[in-house]
Amino acid sequence: MAEGQDKESKTEEATEKKVRDSIEKGQLPFSKEAPALASFLAILVFAIFFAEGQAAELAGFLSIFIERSYSWSLETQTDAIAIYRLVFVEIAKAVGIVIALLVAAGLAASILQNVPRFVLERIRPKLSRISLAQGWSRLFGARGLVEFVKSICKMLIVGGLVAFTLREASARLLSGMVTHPVVFTLTIRDLAIEILVAICLFMIVLAVADLVWSRFSWRQDLRMTRQEVKDEHKQTEGDPLVRARLRSLARDRSRRRMMSAVPQATLVIANPTHYAIALRYRRDRDAAPVVVAKGQDLIALRIREIAQEHGIPVFEEPVLARSMYKQVSVDTLIPPQFYKAVAELVRRVYGAGGGASSVKATA
Repeated sequence: MAEGQDKESKTEEATEKKVRDSIEKGQLPFSKEAPALASFLAILVFAIFFAEGQAAELAGFLSIFIERSYSWSLETQTDAIAIYRLVFVEIAKAVGIVIALLVAAGLAASILQNVPRFVLERIRPKLSRISLAQGWSRLFGARGLVEFVKSICKMLIVGGLVAFTLREASARLLSGMVTHPVVFTLTIRDLAIEILVAICLFMIVLAVADLVWSRFSWRQDLRMTRQEVKDEHKQTEGDPLVRARLRSLARDRSRRRMMSAVPQATLVIANPTHYAIALRYRRDRDAAPVVVAKGQDLIALRIREIAQEHGIPVFEEPVLARSMYKQVSVDTLIPPQFYKAVAELVRRVYGAGGGASSVKATA
């Protein structure tokens, strides 16, 4: 009941982080039917392209081996080992290709589903893997019951396909038994190909359906509750309160740094109480006046106070102050459109006594 309620509460699609974490842990969608289909296709390829030659060679060898059994010496252990090796090599030559095809098909079916990756989490020892309760739930739980029903249905369907394919095979087998062994093996091969084709067609449909279902089920399992999404967002982006506090601290540091630069200003342009822009211009260093501080309301008043404390001229130019405040940034040159107006103020500063320090204030 609790599990059902938990699934109902997972109404949100998995985030990119949740999907990425699942992939890193090796929890990927995997269809068990795809490797099974690949195995049947490998056997079919062997039956079509290799079985005829391999079966003919093996049948020829066995017929000679059985018909001339009297010619094989078994007097010593060495003779027995020699015969064993001979038979083993011939059988290995016949089945080696099919084994190689099965291995290649199984690997290809797994690799095409998911890119191989080494995941330490999958091989780390866990008590749940040896827990009787967990094992019992896996075997006899809802998912285990579904897998059992699927296996029974597959067996019944495959059995039906084989029976349907072999409905007229008895006559072919009986007639083949009185022919040459090589011909009889070809008859068996043809019947095997027909059976394999029928099974592969069924397995293709089953594998496609299982691939779709495995990915859908994987996505469903990764779904999250709204609280999980919020918690993940906090972990990823940080707590909103903490972020706001960090922004506030950053603004305070920037403001203190800006205020410490006001004493280096050449002049301050103000709109009596609302805006203030402190500019620095050194004729031998600066290509144009540089904004060292700017502020509004209380910060503007504080800039004016510092300027007055250090004898820096303050020009009350409301229109110019408003325009410049919106378009300038601290530690940058003023825009070209303000050159003429600011140049006149700088000229007045330096013209008052040859330097900024000699001018106390100008209104």
